[in-house]
Amino acid sequence: MSPLHAPAASMFCLAALWAARPTDALARGKIDADARAPGELLTISLDKQYVPVMRNGRAVMYKTAYFGNIYVGTPAQPFTVVFDTGSGHFIIPSKKCESEPCGLHRRYDRGASSSAVDVDHDGNLVPADAEERDQVSVAFGTGDVVGEFARETTCLSLYPASGTASVNEVPENGSSVTIPGADCTRLRVVFATEMTAEPFSDFEFDGVLGLGLESLALDPEFSFMGQMSRLNGFMDSSFGVFVSMDDRVPSEITFGGYDSRRVAGELQWMDVHKPELGYWLLRIRNVTIGGEPLEMCQQGDCTAIADTGTSLLGVPKQAAQHIHWLLARNVDEDPGEMDCTSHPGPDIVFDLGGGFEITLKAEDYSRPAGLRVITNATNETQFICRAQLLPVDEGPALGDKAWILGEPALRKYYSAYDWGRSRLGFAPAAQPSTEELSSRGPPTHRIVGRPAAEPPTPTTVYL
Repeated sequence: MSPLHAPAASMFCLAALWAARPTDALARGKIDADARAPGELLTISLDKQYVPVMRNGRAVMYKTAYFGNIYVGTPAQPFTVVFDTGSGHFIIPSKKCESEPCGLHRRYDRGASSSAVDVDHDGNLVPADAEERDQVSVAFGTGDVVGEFARETTCLSLYPASGTASVNEVPENGSSVTIPGADCTRLRVVFATEMTAEPFSDFEFDGVLGLGLESLALDPEFSFMGQMSRLNGFMDSSFGVFVSMDDRVPSEITFGGYDSRRVAGELQWMDVHKPELGYWLLRIRNVTIGGEPLEMCQQGDCTAIADTGTSLLGVPKQAAQHIHWLLARNVDEDPGEMDCTSHPGPDIVFDLGGGFEITLKAEDYSRPAGLRVITNATNETQFICRAQLLPVDEGPALGDKAWILGEPALRKYYSAYDWGRSRLGFAPAAQPSTEELSSRGPPTHRIVGRPAAEPPTPTTVYL
């Protein structure tokens, strides 16, 4: 059958290094499922990957991806995934996929799981003798995934294969299915049978768990949070995200609520704007750059998506060039090499209403490497620090005034996602203290591809 087309995932996140070392990542940092009672918070430490953006054979900047463990099937098969608030499906490679990108990762073995049920996109069972099956095509940045569907047990913790008392039975096909823990559910999973080499061969993680609202998925049964809410009443249907500014401390995602240790002050809650679109979308009342209002947002009709899968600040494509110009700044004399994140620049302030603002400084949005401009006729040199921005063109549904609050905003502000009430909370993040850093034991997370601690080499252009 011809593939269906799911909504494209947002995110840089599907542009990261995929060096095949998932075994190390999955061998440590597991959740002790037996020691945790239903209703408690579950916090997953995230690995981090730096992904170089190459120009003329050298890295001009780095994007980042964060990923943690998840468990699929019976007995559980472990995978690493990006927990992505900007997409709506759970996608991991299938053993049927024989392309090089799939071969670099753990692949789901349908034959090894007793809890899998093969289904078409509409949830109907696939006959055992079926020669054709529905497929879905999902676009991720510069690449594509084609996959088949199955209804499968998915858990945030690793449960023993036997000897564990079941905590819940969920209805399915006129009968019931046992799920092994309070953080497990049943949902339709996309098992990739084809993955393009660009960009998937570069990924360190195996797949993506979409945490967008239900309408971002092909069907409600694809929604992880939706299925948790409907089938499993043991966990609160909310989660929180902490992005660490220090690689010695892992970033974290917390399910069942939010982690008050990582919040400096009260969460400011805002209703999701147009939840029928499926995004964690907020209305922006106004945007100022360097204290001056940005004309395109003065009518209060700009919007912003909170997207854990995007490592940059996304700006409306129609205004990207103008915003780049507003954020560029000259450096006196020629410093040779310098890190532009340390050079002062104008603040970007998002007014989200109710007296709450998100403020990004030059250190948050700057491209580390500067730009050296040499005028041949006069031999004059200018050294310019620039922003690193992602032009956003999300189509007619979101309009042409949509921003993306990616990592630059989510590092500074803890974000909490209340799925059941369709609301989003922000508060300044409580970054690790000196005492916490000095008292930490062996790391529970990995950092992949960390760049050398040296000033970035500027790009040189001649005019």
